Amino acid sequence: MAYKSILTIITDAKSATSQVDAAVALARREDAHLDVLCIGVDQTQTGYYYAGATAILTQEAYNEAKNEATRAEQAIRDRLDAEDIRWGVDTAVAQIGALGGPVALLARFSDLVVLQKPYGPNGSTAAEAILEAALFEGKAPVLVLPEGMSNVDFGARIVLAWNQSDEALTATRAGLPLLKAATAVDITIIDPPSHGPERSDPGGMLSQLLSRHGIHAEVSVLAKTLPKTSEVLARHVRDINADMVVMGAYGHSRFREAILGGTTRNMLEHAVVPVLMAH
Repeated sequence: MAYKSILTIITDAKSATSQVDAAVALARREDAHLDVLCIGVDQTQTGYYYAGATAILTQEAYNEAKNEATRAEQAIRDRLDAEDIRWGVDTAVAQIGALGGPVALLARFSDLVVLQKPYGPNGSTAAEAILEAALFEGKAPVLVLPEGMSNVDFGARIVLAWNQSDEALTATRAGLPLLKAATAVDITIIDPPSHGPERSDPGGMLSQLLSRHGIHAEVSVLAKTLPKTSEVLARHVRDINADMVVMGAYGHSRFREAILGGTTRNMLEHAVVPVLMAH
């Protein structure tokens, strides 16, 4: 297995410069085809307008979103014309509540989606919706990059977060090309259940699966000594000098994580290394 079809999605070419640079570098490293989807986000919320204004404002918002997508497309074409990779650019216009359609259409036929993290200085509601659309509707693994990362000098030392969930197993399988290329893989388990199916050998069966792919993995079993699981995981990343995390995404509902927080959201908010997520 390899990543031969890589997708990145942007809403503004200027703020996505590092994201596009990293996607190009990754496509070159993997000898993959890079698709770039430029989306113009129509911010219209028709339910809030008075009678008679809806049609005019809707058309104006659509036109502006279409112009944004066209400007982004031209900037990306200018950026990629000189590159030695295979690439394609497409555009779409969607209201923020309907971003799932165009994103899923391309994401479901991609091996990997590359995005900036949706929180922080360059984050937005649209970026969060695009990430979730790729994961849930596109059923694609997503590589989330920290702000400003434009190179692909990562993946040498990988923390593989393991909690026996379907999401973690899906992420492991999606991350096999990266795991096989790594020099060190650390299966990290935080507070494993004392009566779970892996109680006598936490991470043992996963380690066996990886070894059959030629991946030698160490297992770290950690106590939850900080309030949040994400904090323990982030500290472990620093302690072993890891440069990437592979983990399952949204074990709880998105609504619960948005309101109460959760490992996925917390990791995305504070990520300082690339995070490969899958659901």
